[in-house]
Amino acid sequence: MQDIGYRRPEAGCGMCAIGDAGLLIHDTEYKIQDSKDNVASTVINLHRTSCILHPVSCIPYPFSPGNSAVASASSIFYAARPMHMKVYIDGKFCDQQDAKVSVFDHGLLYGDGIFEGIRAYHGRVFKLKEHIDRLFYSAKAILLDIPMSHAEMMKAVVETCRQNGLRDAYIRLVVTRGVGTLGLNPNRCKNPSVIIIADKIQLYPAEYYEQGMAIVTVPTARNLHNAVNPAIKSLNYLNNILAKLEANIAGVEEAIMLNAEGFVAECTGDNIFIVRNGQMFTPPLSAGTLYGITRGVVLEMAREAGIPASEPNLTRYDLFIADECFLTGTGAELIPVTKIDGRQIGTGKPGPITRTLVQRYRALTEVSGEPI
Repeated sequence: MQDIGYRRPEAGCGMCAIGDAGLLIHDTEYKIQDSKDNVASTVINLHRTSCILHPVSCIPYPFSPGNSAVASASSIFYAARPMHMKVYIDGKFCDQQDAKVSVFDHGLLYGDGIFEGIRAYHGRVFKLKEHIDRLFYSAKAILLDIPMSHAEMMKAVVETCRQNGLRDAYIRLVVTRGVGTLGLNPNRCKNPSVIIIADKIQLYPAEYYEQGMAIVTVPTARNLHNAVNPAIKSLNYLNNILAKLEANIAGVEEAIMLNAEGFVAECTGDNIFIVRNGQMFTPPLSAGTLYGITRGVVLEMAREAGIPASEPNLTRYDLFIADECFLTGTGAELIPVTKIDGRQIGTGKPGPITRTLVQRYRALTEVSGEPI
C-alpha cells in the first residue's frame, strides 16, 4: 500500500471544494477524533461514492465552506496519516528512512535484547500493561536495564501510534543491549536502545481464519529452560526460525515444536490449544511454552464461558485425536487448525468452541485497551 501523503484535489470534484482552511487528502488511512463517529462515517462514505475523478480518497477538511455536509459536523477532525512512517528511537521520532541503529549494537551483532509484539484495535492498545510487564520481566532475566519506566514505556507506545495516525496496528517494541564492541562482553554496552515501530500485520491468509490451516511437527526442539529459557522473549529467535524454515519446506505456514522430552511445547510464533469432549487443553508453561498474552486471555475467556480448561503435558497423539485445535498469538490472534501431520482434526472444519472463543476475543478487542 503506497502512502501518498497530502495532495491537491482534482478539478471538478464536487466533494473536494477547497475553502480557506484547505483540504487533507490520503489514500486509505485516517483517524477520527470525535464523539459523533456516525456522522463522520456517513460523510466519508458519501465522499468516496461521489469522488470518481481520481483513485485516492479525499477527506474534506470539516470547515471547508464548499461542503455543507461536512461543515455541519464542525467538531470532527480528520488527521491524515503522515507521509512517512515515524519510528521511535531513544526518545525521538524518525522518518522510516532515517531510523537507523549502529552496526556495533549488540542487538544486531548477537541478538542481545528483548522485544514485544503488541496490537491496537479500534483506537486502543490491547493488553498494553501486560505486554510491558512481560518486557520488563524479560529484561530482568537477562540483566538488561531498560532506560525508561514502565509508565514512560506505555506512553511511548501510545504516542508512536498517534504519530503514525493508526487506530488499528501491530506494534513492535524492541530493547537492545546497545552499542558495544565486536567482543561478546555485554558490560561494554553502556546505553540500551529502545525502538518502537507501529505498522500493520497479517500473519496468515484470511481464508485460514474461516477454513482452518494445516500444520506439521518439525524436528527442531524447543530451547531448554537451562539454556535460553523460552519464557524470555529475546531477539535471539533462531530456535523459532529454524523450525519455521522446516515448516516452509513442508509447505505449511506454521510448525509444532516439541521439547527435549517429546512433549508439545508451542508453535514457532503461537501457543497451541486443543479441545476434546468439550474440554480445552494447552501445554503447561513448564513444557517450554511462552507466557503468551493471548494465551492468558483465552484461558480467562474459557473460564467465563464455562469451558473446562487445563494445562497438562500433551503428546502428538493427543493432538491427533482432538476434536478441535487452534493457535493463539498477538499477531495471529485466534486461528483454527484442521490438519496436523496429515491427520484431519475433528470434522476438518473449525469447531464450535473455537468459533465461540474467536467471537469473544473480537468483542473484547473492541472495548478493551489503553486509549490512543
